[in-house]
Amino acid sequence: MVDVGELPPTSPPPGNDREQRAKQLEPGPLSSALRGWLVTLAVALIGGVVRFWNLGFPTDKGTPLFDEKHYVPQAAQALRNGGYEDNPGYELIVHPPLGKQLIAIGQWLFGYDGLGWRFASALAGTIVILLVVRIARRLTRSDLLGAIAGVLMIADGLNHVQTRMGMLDAFVTLFVVVAFACLVVDRDQMRARLAVAVREGWVNNSVYGPSLGFRWWRFGAGVAIGLACGVKWSGAWYIPFFGLLLVLSTATARRTAGVARPWVGAILRDVLPSLFALVVLPLLTYLATWWSWFASETAIDRHVVGQKIPDDSWVPTPLRALWYYSGNVLEFHNNLVTSETNRHPWESKPWTWPMGLRPMLYYYEGSVTGCGAASCVGAIMLVGTPAMWWLAFPVLGWAVWRSIAHLDWRYTAVLVGYAAGLLPWFVNVDRQMYFFYAMPMAPFLVLGITLALGDILGKASAGKERRGTGLLVVALYVGLVVANFVWLWPVLNGVPITPEMWEAQHWLPSWR
Repeated sequence: MVDVGELPPTSPPPGNDREQRAKQLEPGPLSSALRGWLVTLAVALIGGVVRFWNLGFPTDKGTPLFDEKHYVPQAAQALRNGGYEDNPGYELIVHPPLGKQLIAIGQWLFGYDGLGWRFASALAGTIVILLVVRIARRLTRSDLLGAIAGVLMIADGLNHVQTRMGMLDAFVTLFVVVAFACLVVDRDQMRARLAVAVREGWVNNSVYGPSLGFRWWRFGAGVAIGLACGVKWSGAWYIPFFGLLLVLSTATARRTAGVARPWVGAILRDVLPSLFALVVLPLLTYLATWWSWFASETAIDRHVVGQKIPDDSWVPTPLRALWYYSGNVLEFHNNLVTSETNRHPWESKPWTWPMGLRPMLYYYEGSVTGCGAASCVGAIMLVGTPAMWWLAFPVLGWAVWRSIAHLDWRYTAVLVGYAAGLLPWFVNVDRQMYFFYAMPMAPFLVLGITLALGDILGKASAGKERRGTGLLVVALYVGLVVANFVWLWPVLNGVPITPEMWEAQHWLPSWR
């Protein structure tokens, strides 16, 4: 019996077939790089202006708002101590240090005030807008749709408010989107390499297909996921989801290339490197984010080995200390459950997140001036723009249809990213949860809507009437989203409004 791994190379397919397969593997053409970057930077600049406008307002009588009260003081500790928190009496240091170190950069630049607290978050949000434009452009091969995705990202109320808060979720979102962008580019690069192998006739030298060499973009995705974990542990959920997406894209590319055993080839050729890229590398990156804690003498639980726990293991002492510290943090998270008698008034559960049915009130002041009336209200409400979020289920349904019926990998990739931000929270629904946990879902919702708008717009080769009708529908929808965002602007930014206007902003009973 001949082992299949030792089968002689199959003869290369005829020239016409090779060329056809190669064209199927190659991504479609993009516009000029210059025009693409001009569009990207223009949209990102607008997004930056919107995110940074009056960033230091409001505060709670000069102090942080809502959960800023946890992370802003911890960031100040990190700035004072060279990167780590050192107050063991403060029982809510329950996340890794990277996000607080990033907040500390703003405090170092601008001081301990609203601008300093929020600078890093606003910068992260602006970069996400830029990345979403680039991702959408690559997915659709269209500068127009890339720009539309950026406009939708700018006009998302959840992303807008959260990137103007000194909290951690903007950084998780940034690193998740970076990882996704790397995987999208990696897919194009991997398929381009396979196209070369097909054209040159050596793609079937092995029944498993060729080795594709070192994939730097996959490497970058692993680093980005590790950085997300270094902000919040929820970043770890993207490891299995993105890992599955990576193997799926590799196997389907090998099948398109005509590899005899594409799935086995993907497992043999790609799973081990992918495990390194998306498991080992994130772990190493995550540990690296604790650099200041490892180097410290006074960080929380840094020297528990030999004191609270015995020094009787071959595992290095710093890693044992971190394991102990992390165990305490995990215990906190496990015990952070909904109380029947003391429920947080703005808590929400993950089944409400896709449509943003339970927003959050971050700030309310009932005696402000400046609205032109005798009585004015100032408020900040974390709410997703309804013109986008209320379409979540139709968009998801369309994405599932396109993925299954048309094998459209773009929708599949977006679904995977969206699911990674939503489904893991159903594991423990008794835990206290809030709508800002859904922030990493927003870019994938925007990308899903953009892909659907691309289908409505139609191909450039479509008839003039078809293209014109599609363009009209897309323009009307984008205008609706922007108008909805403008309507919500006062309650997204704390702008003084009349009590009547404040009441009009509550579209659903659950928004109260």
